Amino acid sequence: MSWIVDPRIRLAYLQKAESEMSNPLVSVAMVTCNADRFLAQAIESILDQTFRDFEFIIVDFGSTDKSVSIISTYAAKDRRIRLHLIPNCSMPEARNAACFLAQGQYIAIMDADDVAAKDRLLKEVDFIGTHPEVGLVGGAVEWIDSNGQSLAFNYVPTGDSEIRASLAVRCPFWHATVLMRREAFALVGGYRSAFAVGEDYDLWLRIAEHFQCANLREVLLKYRIHSGQISVRKLAQQTVCLLGAQAAAKSRKNGLPDPVTEGMKITAEALTDLGVTRSTQRRAFASDYRRWIRHMCWAGEYSTALNAALEILRSDLEDIEPWQIADLDLVVAELLWREGQFLTSLQWVGRAVLTRPLVAGRPLKSLLGGLQRVWERTLFWIDAASIGRRPGLRGGRPPR
Repeated sequence: MSWIVDPRIRLAYLQKAESEMSNPLVSVAMVTCNADRFLAQAIESILDQTFRDFEFIIVDFGSTDKSVSIISTYAAKDRRIRLHLIPNCSMPEARNAACFLAQGQYIAIMDADDVAAKDRLLKEVDFIGTHPEVGLVGGAVEWIDSNGQSLAFNYVPTGDSEIRASLAVRCPFWHATVLMRREAFALVGGYRSAFAVGEDYDLWLRIAEHFQCANLREVLLKYRIHSGQISVRKLAQQTVCLLGAQAAAKSRKNGLPDPVTEGMKITAEALTDLGVTRSTQRRAFASDYRRWIRHMCWAGEYSTALNAALEILRSDLEDIEPWQIADLDLVVAELLWREGQFLTSLQWVGRAVLTRPLVAGRPLKSLLGGLQRVWERTLFWIDAASIGRRPGLRGGRPPR
C-alpha cells in the first residue's frame, strides 16, 4: 500500500491511528538516567514486539549523557514513544511518574539496559487476559554480559502458592519482565520512595495482598549484568530496603499498621526499630554480596567482583558465618591469581583455611578437575588420530 495517493487520505489515516492509540491495551513504562550505553537496544526490543497495541512511556530523570538525544531520535520515528523529562529524583519517584502516566489497561515495566524477548508482551497479555484473578505476571530471564553474550538462564516460581512462599524471603520476580494491571498498581499507591533500590519488591508484596501472582516459564527478557547496575553500586542500601519491605509486610499480615510512613527513609537504624536485628542485617549483607560477586565473575567484571569482596571483608564480620567469610577469601584469592598476584593470592587462600579448614580441599578439587579435563581431551584427540579423522566433523566437539 502506498501513502502517495491523496494527502487527505493519509491525514485521515494518521488521525484514526492517533485516536486508536489514545487508549492502548498496554503501557510500557521505562525510566532512564545516564543510561545511553545500552539504551538503543532496549528501546528497539520494545518497538519490535509482535504485540503492537501499546504506548511506550519513557521518563528521563536528569540525564547528562546522550540518553535524551537517543530517545528523541526514536520518538521522531515512532508515534508510540512518549518522552517526558523530569528533574533528577529517586528511582521510585521516576517510576511512579512513568506508571501514573499510563493509559493502558496493563503496565509493562522495562529497564534501559535490558533486552525484551520479541513475544514478551504477547505472551503476558494472553496470560493475564485469561486469568482475571492475577494482578501481575513476570517470567524467566537469560543473563547476558555487557557485550550481550549469554551467561545463564534464571527460572522463577510460576504458581501463586510458590510465589507467595518465595515472597516472604526474597523477590521471585525480575522487575523488567513484569506486566501488571493498572488498577492493581493504583490500588496500592505505586512505588514507595522509602525503598530507594528495593521499590519493586515492596510493590509486589503489597499487590500480592490483593491479587494472585504468576510467572511464565518462558524466557521473556535478556537481563544484563554489568558493573554500572544500581543493584551493584548500591548493594548495601538495597539489602536494607529488602529487609524493610519484609518487615513491613509482616506487620501488615499480623493486622498491624504499615510501619513505613510518608517521608520515612529505610536505614540500618530504622530496621532495628522494625525488629530486624543487626546480626540479621549483617548476615543478609554477606549473602547478597556473595550472590552479586558471583554474578560479576560470570559477567567477566572481575575488578568489580574483587572490590565488592574486599569491601565486605573489611567491614564488621560479626555474626557472619565462617563458611561465608572463607568463601569470600577464596574468591579474592582466585581474582588476585587471575591478575598475576600469585603470592598475595596464596596468602588469601591461607586466610580461608585458617577461617574454615574444610575449604582446604576446594583448590585441590579444582586442580584435579582441571587435570581430568586435560586428560579427557588428550584421549579424545588420540582416539580421533587412531581412526584417521578430524575431531568435530561427526563426533561433536572435544570435551571442555
